[in-house]
Amino acid sequence: MTRLLALLFVVLLPAELLAQKVKPLFTDDAPLSLTLTARMVAINRDRVKPKADSLATKHPARLTYNSPTEVQTMPVTISVRGNFRRDGANCKFPPLYLNVPKKATKNTLFAGQNKLKLVTHCQLDEYVVREYLVYRMYNLLTNLSFRARLAQVTYVDSAQKRAPETHWGILLEDADDLAKRNHARTTKIKTKAQFADTMAMATVSVFEYMIGNTDWSVPFQHNIRTLIDSTKPRPLVAPYDFDHAGIVNARYARPAEQLNIESVRDRVYRGPAFTLPALNRVLDRFVALKPQFYALFQNNPNLDPAYIRDTLRYLDEFYETITNPKYVQRVFAPNESASVQIKGLK
Repeated sequence: MTRLLALLFVVLLPAELLAQKVKPLFTDDAPLSLTLTARMVAINRDRVKPKADSLATKHPARLTYNSPTEVQTMPVTISVRGNFRRDGANCKFPPLYLNVPKKATKNTLFAGQNKLKLVTHCQLDEYVVREYLVYRMYNLLTNLSFRARLAQVTYVDSAQKRAPETHWGILLEDADDLAKRNHARTTKIKTKAQFADTMAMATVSVFEYMIGNTDWSVPFQHNIRTLIDSTKPRPLVAPYDFDHAGIVNARYARPAEQLNIESVRDRVYRGPAFTLPALNRVLDRFVALKPQFYALFQNNPNLDPAYIRDTLRYLDEFYETITNPKYVQRVFAPNESASVQIKGLK
């Protein structure tokens, strides 16, 4: 009973602390309805520019959304970002940055926001919802996680060269805001996984194994943010960008060739080795959160029922592994895959 109460305390406390610190945009999980009006055809063309040039090219736009009392419109600028999803051969529309003037956000849902990533649709809209739920899963595990807000985004071309389109999107918390919530700062200083904060790194490593994601690297800071907390001897790490995870199961996703696996659904542990007490402490947290993880998917109206069934079975396999001591020792032992560093899929 005492251990159960302790586990419940560990599970519930971070969520309560998180609610006190996040900015208004990320204090609610209800999907937003947004309209972005800009020269969408011109924006889409930016994906063929060198990455630095496309990031530097900012297109004026209008962001419109419904507040509790009225329709709100504010000026923003849009620029193209991304790597794999930026490539027109992979996705029809690129991921975006939204730059919001701070003065325009005062007393609005976007108060305190300045630069936001917008994860856009790629091939199938439902993939966006699936990836959003992965962010929600990691939010349950730790405060050291990017907050995300699901939105139905209508893209309106101000030049009227294309018809309006509505798709799912994800607004992602800025990395500096993530850092401030955790009394830390972002850094570009590179480190190795074994030198990162033990609990943060163990949580990332087990989670990436859980969701079947191999598309990350600490040394290359690929889909991993490194943070510095002056009160901690080791850097902190926070993951993002999960569309190549097995749990998302996007048809365009593929594993890195170096890993010698056929499908992103094949789990491979790519984290460093941890002491058994440290590993068990993290695994206990995953076990305690199992009902909440499953609840994110069960009866979700934005997901295909067949996908829900497959995902719950996929999670069942993970829990069969981490609740069996023999499997734990075998799966999370040092292996060659941990030394393979993924620079990023192109």
